[in-house]
Amino acid sequence: MAVYSMTGYASASAGPATEPQTPASAEGVTPKASASAHASVHVELRSVNGRFLDLGFRLPDEFRALEPALRDLLTASFRRGKIELRLNTQRDNETAWPQPQPEQLNRLLRLQDSVQGWLPKAASLSVHEVLQWCKGGGAAEKLDEVALDAARHCIAGLREARAREGAKLVAVLMERVGRLRELAVQAEPLVPIVVKRQQQRFLERWQEALEATGAAQSIPREALQERALNEAAAYAIRVDVAEELARLRSHLDEITRLLKAGGEVGKRLDFLIQELLREANTLASKAASLELTNISVEMKVAIEQLREQVQNLE
Repeated sequence: MAVYSMTGYASASAGPATEPQTPASAEGVTPKASASAHASVHVELRSVNGRFLDLGFRLPDEFRALEPALRDLLTASFRRGKIELRLNTQRDNETAWPQPQPEQLNRLLRLQDSVQGWLPKAASLSVHEVLQWCKGGGAAEKLDEVALDAARHCIAGLREARAREGAKLVAVLMERVGRLRELAVQAEPLVPIVVKRQQQRFLERWQEALEATGAAQSIPREALQERALNEAAAYAIRVDVAEELARLRSHLDEITRLLKAGGEVGKRLDFLIQELLREANTLASKAASLELTNISVEMKVAIEQLREQVQNLE
């Protein structure tokens, strides 16, 4: 299953204007011509990231009644993101002269006779006026199905665009995950070395403190040594970051699994990123050497880069 980005763009048209066209570029699709013989509908979809699914519509007045149907189409295909749908129409009779039908001409003639019966001095209709009346006097063409057809193809195009963008994001995320694994590998052999070094340093300072205060003369040496070893062990546990590294690897494994499985992974990945950052912060606070401190800083940089990209996933 693909991983989808929340950013993308697509456009589609339906109507006679699409007949000579070939499928559009990668950012849009052009469906086959619809049943409308006199008008075409153009639909655009723009999508950006968002915490939830936020839909916006820019529709001509004649298509206001289609908003619930368009909303259903979008909610069936997308789960997150701020999506704006724009719909425009272009009618053939806006640029070409109409073909008057006999019933239209008969109706105009009856209306003209009726008006001239009441107003004998009223002028007769000119050819231009008749054509203008025929242009706008017919019943408005119903383009609901044409608009829905264009919307369906546009939604398919947007899904493809978001899938392509999602594939690019997955590649970036996997590269960052790989970098975090490398840092964990670098940190792992440092842990026992740092623990041993800090334990030895603690014992040395313990002995210096006892000698400075003179306590070493009044307390048995065995008791002092046992107490020092216990304190050193406790200190070693406090600076040991092996557990944090193990949890970090576990989170990275889960992120890798989710990216390979695909689907709606954005929110779960966002939670795992927070957990990664928690482990990196703990590693930084417990780091007892410059090497581990540098590694923890690099980890936090890589995790922040992960977070920025994950914000764009559905």
